[in-house]
Amino acid sequence: MALNSSRYTSGKTGEIHQNTSATDFCELPAHVNEQNCWRDWFSTEPLLWDFYRNAVKQPDQLRQRVAFALQQVVVVNSLEVSGNYGFRVYYNNLLDNAFGNYRDVLKKVTLSPVMGDFLNNANNDKAAPNENYARELLQLFSIGTCELNTDGSLKTGKCVPTYSNDTVRNYAFALTGWTYPAGGVTSYGCYPTGMNCRYYGGDMIVPKQPEKFHDSTARDLLGGAKLTTGHTATSALETVLDSLMAHPNTAPFIGKQLIQQLVTSNPTPQYVARVSAAFSSGKYTYFDKSWGSGKNGDLAATVAAVLLDSEARSETVTRNSGKLREPTLMFTGTLRALNGNTDGDSLSWWWGDSLRQHVFRPPSVFNYYPPDYPVPGTALVGPAFGIHNANSALERLNFLTYLFDWGGTKPAGSGAPNPVGTLVDLSAFTADATDAAKLVDRLSMLAIGQLLPAGPRTDVIAAVSVSGSSTDAQKLNRVKMAAYLVFGSPNYQVQR
Repeated sequence: MALNSSRYTSGKTGEIHQNTSATDFCELPAHVNEQNCWRDWFSTEPLLWDFYRNAVKQPDQLRQRVAFALQQVVVVNSLEVSGNYGFRVYYNNLLDNAFGNYRDVLKKVTLSPVMGDFLNNANNDKAAPNENYARELLQLFSIGTCELNTDGSLKTGKCVPTYSNDTVRNYAFALTGWTYPAGGVTSYGCYPTGMNCRYYGGDMIVPKQPEKFHDSTARDLLGGAKLTTGHTATSALETVLDSLMAHPNTAPFIGKQLIQQLVTSNPTPQYVARVSAAFSSGKYTYFDKSWGSGKNGDLAATVAAVLLDSEARSETVTRNSGKLREPTLMFTGTLRALNGNTDGDSLSWWWGDSLRQHVFRPPSVFNYYPPDYPVPGTALVGPAFGIHNANSALERLNFLTYLFDWGGTKPAGSGAPNPVGTLVDLSAFTADATDAAKLVDRLSMLAIGQLLPAGPRTDVIAAVSVSGSSTDAQKLNRVKMAAYLVFGSPNYQVQR
């Protein structure tokens, strides 16, 4: 298997940012007859097709899961900026660095022209820099807002701010002096003069006259890091990254979010501390196997610590264990378990929108949901419950009905290129249909990796046993019923 089996390859080129005509791109003679011009050039729909095809069929599932977790930490969206060629670069960088170092992730994110456009750091004015990117770099992408112990708990038991507005301004000044990569043109020129026009085909660069655009004043950063008078945009970026990676908050802040994304919403402080230690040391050992380079921020070590921790692998389920399976993972998990296939088309504007997780279209930089979203009536948090309500609970069941009873989407009904539709293949399960208990147990092992608990198992077997199993049609109906009850159960919908 190649190192990176999954890639984003669909979508178009950067021509949308090379239009020197006053006519809108999709109204140009070369594109006016394209039936789906906006979708194919501007939107992230082509990347969504790649995402779901890869998530169901490619072998590198862990890399994809980690990259999906990272994209919910360092968030961009296609609601405010457009051009799938740029998003393709952005998300491929997350795949490339999923087991790399978090410092490299932050550097790629900071230099991304998509992020630079999204959070206003591209062509930033050194006289009065926009603070959006600097603020979110601190608040969401690295250290968070409150000082933390290594176990993720609040220092002193209350929120002590990690930074002030003066700190944000210093980081904003430090990150001035970056422009889009060369290649973009417009009918009205580029602004400001000396900076490049909007273009997403690579990392942002330093302009030809850097002294005009980068603030080189001495600045104090976090942790005692300093920028001396006369520094460059390039050296300032390295100092910014060093200051964030050295900050004691980064390991628990990022480590806990990776635990929440990959394992459980409410990890114990001890679990967070162990993952933080792996992040900081860049090393994790499990029996005789080790992961990591030994450098602070190593994601291979961090992910190994997340997934191999005793809390992640315990067979004892506590009241605080697990996480609501977010819609995207419910889609892909069900399809993989039931020999399914998808081109992603029905999982975007239909089911993705219905369940409020249209991939690549989170509503803001704060993602689809916050990591500390409270579960009503409890002292627990449940991030994915931020997009869950009575309607979406029913829609989850409707999705299963769509797969099993409506027949999914046939290839001919899909709008994606090279369509395969969205379908499951239940034929392999009909051989067990005459034995309801055997059928339910087989599906349970695929869904949750173990048998259903005794009470739910008895109830599901009883419900499945009501229908006949004499004919092929009856056997298939039994399989559909069993799959609906198992994959619709709380035992599957809540991942433990």
